[in-house]
Amino acid sequence: MDPVPLGEDGTTPYERAIRTTVALDGDGTDIAHARHLAADFLTRVQAEHGLPVSARALDLTQLVVSELVTNARKYAPGPVLLDLRIAGDLVEVVVWDSDPVLPVARAADAGRVGQHGLEIVMAVAQGFEVQREPVGKRITVRIALLDDPGGDIAGRGPV
Repeated sequence: MDPVPLGEDGTTPYERAIRTTVALDGDGTDIAHARHLAADFLTRVQAEHGLPVSARALDLTQLVVSELVTNARKYAPGPVLLDLRIAGDLVEVVVWDSDPVLPVARAADAGRVGQHGLEIVMAVAQGFEVQREPVGKRITVRIALLDDPGGDIAGRGPV
């Protein structure tokens, strides 16, 4: 069997093919639509491609999508692009919005009401990066499709 060539992004043609992208236009149903899209995507990944997806990965992906799309709707005028793709044993959630201001996680504050979304996203992610674009920014979050074999919760390890 010949090796499958990797693309510049380090993925195989098969991995690049497992993706879905949607433009969200800013109506009141964007967040729910994005969550349903994420659930449908991972369900299809499992059913059509035979890749294992834990219930936890499904829940965390919907949570991350919800938080990122909520922030984009709240802080950025105009459309939001949501891209979901499989990269090895991870699902990548990529959200682009038009606001060039990069998000910053705030220090923990038990008295603060709300504004914990980025902290939550970073806590459950295998990887998190923010990239400034010619217009706006792109946030990429990676979530493990399966929990650790030892039964540990998937997400960031101890610091």
